Amino acid sequence: MEISGLIKTSLIDFPGKIAAVVFTQGCNFQCGFCHNPDLIPMKKGNISEDKVFEYLNTRKGKLDGVVITGGEPIIHEGLEDFIKSIRKLGFAIKLDTNGSNPVKLQSLLDKNLIDYVAMDIKGSLGAYPKISKYLNKNVIQESIKIIISSGVEYEFRTTVLPYYHKLSDFQTIGKLLDGAKAYTIQGFRSQITLDKKLKTEASFSMNELGEIRKIMAAHVSKVVIHENLS
Repeated sequence: MEISGLIKTSLIDFPGKIAAVVFTQGCNFQCGFCHNPDLIPMKKGNISEDKVFEYLNTRKGKLDGVVITGGEPIIHEGLEDFIKSIRKLGFAIKLDTNGSNPVKLQSLLDKNLIDYVAMDIKGSLGAYPKISKYLNKNVIQESIKIIISSGVEYEFRTTVLPYYHKLSDFQTIGKLLDGAKAYTIQGFRSQITLDKKLKTEASFSMNELGEIRKIMAAHVSKVVIHENLS
């Protein structure tokens, strides 16, 4: 595993749990609005697994879980073994993913290695090449189906901004996620972006975010707005 970040304690990243957050290095998407652009390049991480486990061993009985995020964790060959080692310490696992490898995702779920999944939905399937520079939209749809039927806790989430999304897009996204339990609308922040020209782009207003929420609520049981997250 290539690891480049560790938040030692978080109260917000794993619903209902106090967790550490591990950031993997490297991503197979190139989303312009990415708020962690330093984690996109496929390069060696700057934190060893030993350092992560050294810390986690001191937090047994104090932390409830570990969030594995990125970058994109699922591109790493060592992910399964990394999760198994964390679970041996007694921690629950939340995986953040872009949904680009449904086969690996299904395998992790089948082996009961994940307790919570958060999958980013970049936009409608047709918008993926523009937003993320990723062309295989079929795997996105397959990952959505796997997560909804998995039996574990999960959420889908979209970082929204007028540069990439129209309100009408959420009719399509809603149908894509029809029957899902939870969806988070994340307001765009322009302070840090992969695509520097987005620094001058506007965010949706709270009224517009509310309209998106209404559209999605027709398809998803619980819809939450995080105005200032990206």
